Amino acid sequence: MPGKRVPKGRAALRARRHVRVRAKVSGTAERPRLVVFRSLKHMTVQLVDDVRHHTLLTVTDAGLTGKKSEKSAEVGKRVAAQAKAAGITTVVFDRAGYQYHGRVKAVADGAREGGLEF
Repeated sequence: MPGKRVPKGRAALRARRHVRVRAKVSGTAERPRLVVFRSLKHMTVQLVDDVRHHTLLTVTDAGLTGKKSEKSAEVGKRVAAQAKAAGITTVVFDRAGYQYHGRVKAVADGAREGGLEF
C-alpha cells in the first residue's frame, strides 16, 4: 500500500547506518580503518586498508574472561599493541552503525589507552 510505513528490523537499520558511516570513513595503509563488530556475546576488531581491500589484522575477545565491557576494552588494548608492532600509530574509527556507547566505546578507549590515535 502506498504511504504505509514498512517496519524494518534492527539489523537492516544498522546496515543503513553503516552505509552512511562508510560513505565518510575510509582507511589507507598509513591510516587504516579500525572496524568494530559487536555480536551478543563477542567483539571483533579489524584494521582494514580500503585502498588495497586488505585486512591488516584481526583481534577477538576469544579466550578472555570477565564482563563484556571489560573484554571489549582489552580487545582495544590488544589491537593497539598489534598495530604498534606493525608500525601503525593512527587509525580511523569505524563504529559500523553501532551507537558510540558501551562496548563500542570501551574498544575505542582501550585502543587509545594502548597508544593508537584516532
